[in-house]
Amino acid sequence: MDEKNFMTPEGLQRTKERLEFLKTVRRQEVANKLAEARSYGDLSENNEYDMAREDQANVEAEIFELENKLKSAEIIDPKKVNTNKVSIGCTVSIVNTKTNQSFEYKIVGDTDSDPLHGLISNASPIGSGIMNKKVGDIAIVKTPAGIVQYKIMKIKA
Repeated sequence: MDEKNFMTPEGLQRTKERLEFLKTVRRQEVANKLAEARSYGDLSENNEYDMAREDQANVEAEIFELENKLKSAEIIDPKKVNTNKVSIGCTVSIVNTKTNQSFEYKIVGDTDSDPLHGLISNASPIGSGIMNKKVGDIAIVKTPAGIVQYKIMKIKA
């Protein structure tokens, strides 16, 4: 588990809150469902029991995933964001060189990613394509829609 999981302080807090909710509230809800389903008798033909076991597996898998994210978390300090080049924590303005359409994104880790609100992961196609570029550089990005060129217009903290 050498891979770092970059998070903002807000993302760290949300992850901790979600983990706490899963461990306390959600686990208990699933345990109650399992107990109720067991009370129906024959488990071999008990859909409620099968669904509760599936819920339990999903909750435990998410708990495991969040715990691992927290173990490998590296918190992005907004005061230490490098604005000389595109890096995690910076906000970057880019322009599609073909359509002249402009975009502004904050580069974050996977945990904080929310493209609809301008937060893109450093591992996303655009995020990884523009990483380490400087103002004026052209980034060639392989997107699901094909190859797109973006010009880096501005980088800020």
